[in-house]
Amino acid sequence: MSNAPKFSNRLIHEKSPYLLQHAHNPVDWQPWTPEAFAQAQAQDKLVLVSIGYATCHWCHVMERESFEDPGLAEFLNAYFVTIKVDREERPDVDKLYMDALHALGQQGGWPLNMFVLPDGRPVTGGTYFPPRDLYGRPSFRTVLEKLVQLWRGDRGKLEHVAGELLGHLQNNAQPQGSEAALPGWEAEAATTEYFRKSYDPDHGGFLLQSQNKFPPSMGLQLLLRHHVRTGNPESLEMVEHTLQKMLAGGIYDQIGGGLSRYSTDYEWLVPHFEKMLYDNALFVWALLEAHQVTGKAVYADGARDVLTYIERDMRSPEDAFYSAEDADSEGVEGKFYVWTPNEVREVLGSELAEQVCAFWDISDSGNFEGNSIPNRPRSATEVAEHLGLTIDELTRNLAEARSKLLEVRSRRIRPLRDDKVLTSWNALMISAFARASRILDEPRYEAMAVAAAEFVFQHLRDDSGRLLRRWREGESRFPAYLVDHAQLAVAGLDLYEATYNMEWFCKARDLMVAADRLFRNDEGAYFDTGEDAERLLTRSAEGYDGVEPSGNSAAAQVFLRLHACTGDSDFLENGLRILSGFSGHLQQAGPSFAAMLQALHAYHSGIREVVIVGTRGEPETESLLSVVRREFQPNTVTVFVPVGEESSVASAIPLAQDRTVINGHATAYVCQNFACGLPVHTPDDLRVQLC
Repeated sequence: MSNAPKFSNRLIHEKSPYLLQHAHNPVDWQPWTPEAFAQAQAQDKLVLVSIGYATCHWCHVMERESFEDPGLAEFLNAYFVTIKVDREERPDVDKLYMDALHALGQQGGWPLNMFVLPDGRPVTGGTYFPPRDLYGRPSFRTVLEKLVQLWRGDRGKLEHVAGELLGHLQNNAQPQGSEAALPGWEAEAATTEYFRKSYDPDHGGFLLQSQNKFPPSMGLQLLLRHHVRTGNPESLEMVEHTLQKMLAGGIYDQIGGGLSRYSTDYEWLVPHFEKMLYDNALFVWALLEAHQVTGKAVYADGARDVLTYIERDMRSPEDAFYSAEDADSEGVEGKFYVWTPNEVREVLGSELAEQVCAFWDISDSGNFEGNSIPNRPRSATEVAEHLGLTIDELTRNLAEARSKLLEVRSRRIRPLRDDKVLTSWNALMISAFARASRILDEPRYEAMAVAAAEFVFQHLRDDSGRLLRRWREGESRFPAYLVDHAQLAVAGLDLYEATYNMEWFCKARDLMVAADRLFRNDEGAYFDTGEDAERLLTRSAEGYDGVEPSGNSAAAQVFLRLHACTGDSDFLENGLRILSGFSGHLQQAGPSFAAMLQALHAYHSGIREVVIVGTRGEPETESLLSVVRREFQPNTVTVFVPVGEESSVASAIPLAQDRTVINGHATAYVCQNFACGLPVHTPDDLRVQLC
């Protein structure tokens, strides 16, 4: 009996895991190409552009309910040209139609199903459509039939809607001008006040309109900067309480490490179980900075635990990082992650299982569909006292139990892993490992960051050297976006400050020179797509920091850092043009621009420029480096000059010009706002200049 699929479509030739998931639907899917729209024009059909990603739970649901239905597929194939888009490969297409959905007054999300005219102009759409009229939503078949009726009988109405919608999209896509005054500290103050008012004092995090709680890592980093600048204790309290609650909650994988996409409740208990590379990278950034500010081991341990998960489960044989893990296993959300007390006892025996169930709240009643998501509603001190154990005994026992449970869980059927390699997401994780190596003094992390960066620079370029967006199974494709260039440049500077290898600084500088050429807009913020990219209906310049820092936010940060190192006024002008271009947003919608506000914070603080000259491994040198490597200095750039290599470093980084050791001792030079302090030789004197 043949195992050949009953249906196949043109997606079988793609590399995207998401597109390949739909390659054997009875729907005649095809990828986003000019030929698809030419077909729609030739056949006089509407187009369904269906956008999602491989680990999207509701994308799977709609596929099972609708796209695998032969009858519905027959209707779609007869009256529509159907296009599938992986939003992670083509964020420009996703943004265009997500903006259209928002303009129609609908809440965004995935799957995103937009109905467009043969020329690509959107007319209507939605996210998940049920197979029958449910939840106040019309069925997918009802929507399709209504659109076919309009296309045949009242096409003018659809044309009118398309024209109105396109005008709105093009008007809103116009980049902000750079003539606005740069915001002062009032933008940070207003954002901090918003966070304070929306803060959940019971469970941490911030209460927004949605019940879902998303990891607010970029906002937490901004609050840490506000705390250090002003001494405000509330800002630090919000950060610490939120991080500790997340680390203890079900949103954090208590057995295997790593952070889920979001929590479906206010208590961080029930997650949407998918794990995204970017969430985990940014969570590490926030944990590391909290450790620097407070000195508390809990945050360093949390960062190590996340990175252990990434190394074990999300690192490719080629040393790059995979994109995501699904929420579903065997078609059931969360099945891979939940436990019953009996399952725990079978693995650990009664005595140890009792401790584990008490600590991670695993009970017969469960907290998720009759099973338990491991979480920590009580402190280790409370649990140890309840069980009559010392903290050390409980800690040792839990470590043993966690290892055994993880080993058994690894034999379960795993969720799907989206194994494509995306440039900006890899850059975020490269920065996470590079920063961890520097702050926690872990050479192994440095090696992983370097290996991943080498992969990206080697494999995610075309023959001309142009950066690309996605690699999978030996194929690199899609011109990289502003966010890819800028975030990889951030990673390059982070790698330089971890390794002091000039190669990484030069790569970061060259990336931003290329970004200025490809994405530049003389009127304001940078475009998201390059001048050599496919021309869509609009060309946007985004600043919103959604699931990752926007391309403009990352660019602003890296331009300011490059200016501090090189003195090149073009870099400063480019960074300030971005910040001025988003002046109104920074003042009125700061929580949605938290990464860009960090760049504004650095500019107003005055970036301190530190040059340390010495020999690695010598105590004098290492004691000076430890101040800038391990302590919280977010508005500082550091250049290290090995003795004997002064001229080669200065040739690439003018900040190092004429910096030498004095009287044979390792020497640190600190400058800020065009003024320099006296050279110093001790960590304490260096700290004084950095205060």
